[in-house]
Amino acid sequence: MKIIVIGAAGTIGKAVVERLGQRHDIIAAGRSSGQQQVAIEDYASVQALFARTGAVDGVVVAAGGLHLGSFAEMTPEQFHVGLHGKLMGQVHVALAAQHALNDGGSITLTSGIDAYHAIRHGANAMTVNLGLEGLVAGAALDLRRGLRINLVAPTVLTESVPLYGHLFPGFESADGKRVALAYERSVDGPETGKVYRVY
Repeated sequence: MKIIVIGAAGTIGKAVVERLGQRHDIIAAGRSSGQQQVAIEDYASVQALFARTGAVDGVVVAAGGLHLGSFAEMTPEQFHVGLHGKLMGQVHVALAAQHALNDGGSITLTSGIDAYHAIRHGANAMTVNLGLEGLVAGAALDLRRGLRINLVAPTVLTESVPLYGHLFPGFESADGKRVALAYERSVDGPETGKVYRVY
């Protein structure tokens, strides 16, 4: 199958490319890296990506900006970072992908453990990640042609602990290879409307 991985240069993206690339043709995409460039915050950019790649069998999104900071000091503009970046960015991909995927194709989005287990400075992330869960649950009922949509919600990656571990005190990390299995399950499995929690 031909699978687009958006955010392929990131920590999760690299692990997903390595795992899915064992059996599928991968199109690596990113804002400024990969075979294809795309800005998921811009719906026209997402549409242009699918126009360039032609029909594909799946798309994985492991990208999207968030704002991590104290809610007591947060501005609407800062809160909008996650809404515009990670939430609407992945909405844009899902909306465009349903018209670009082959029959039976899959859409796999990414949230995080902080959708269910609050962390300090995580109000923006929690809002966005729970919103993505609602998107997947609702969209799964309406997609046609056998299309599927799922969500992977990983804990902090072991590879990312040096950068983000201080935000997740007492959380058990998971290495990228383990997290990538959930994406494989979404792409190659039969389920839709599911949240695969890796923690």
